[in-house]
Formats: sequence, C-alpha cells, structure tokens
Amino acid sequence: MPRQPEHPDLDDVRLDRLFFALGDRARLRIVSVLCDRAEHSREEFDVAVGPSTLSHHMKILREAGLTRHRYEGTHCRISLRADTLARFPAALQGALEALAAERHEEA
Repeated sequence: MPRQPEHPDLDDVRLDRLFFALGDRARLRIVSVLCDRAEHSREEFDVAVGPSTLSHHMKILREAGLTRHRYEGTHCRISLRADTLARFPAALQGALEALAAERHEEA
C-alpha cells in the first residue's frame, strides 16, 4: 500500500504559495474540477499534459495546501482542502472567476 502523502499544516499555508499554485492554467483547471467538493482520481482531469507533468502539478497543489491526496489501494483520490478554502475564500473564488472569463473570451 502506498504511503500517504504529507500535507502542510493549515498554519503553514501561505497566500503567496496559493497564488503561485493557482497561477498556472493547468492547475487552475484541476482546481475547477475539484470545486464540486468531491474526491476525484487523476484520470478525471482534462488537462493536456503528460502523466509526469500532471504529477508535478498535483504536487504543487498539495504542497501549497489546496488539495488533499488520499490513497485507496493503488488509486490516489484528490479533493480540495476545506480548511484552506475557509481560511482564504476570496483567493480561490477570484482565480476561478478569471478562468471563467478566459473561457468566455475563447468561446
């Protein structure tokens, strides 16, 4: 069974790290999927990157304190951290609004 990944304590989550994590379009798309507050597997994210790049993006989101990763056997389940969202509610909302505006402009 894989070892459970480490997550930063809420006291160690910093706004600058959150903004860095949300500053990449692929990571922002991952977070937009997770906004339904459910757990998702890696296969559920529609980002045009290879598996190792996806793993890198997932690591940045986890280390920034945005996501929680939990293994079920060999499958990793990913969700947003409610405690981080409660501490920084406007950060995620602003980033997702910017993504929605970009998608609207592209359409």
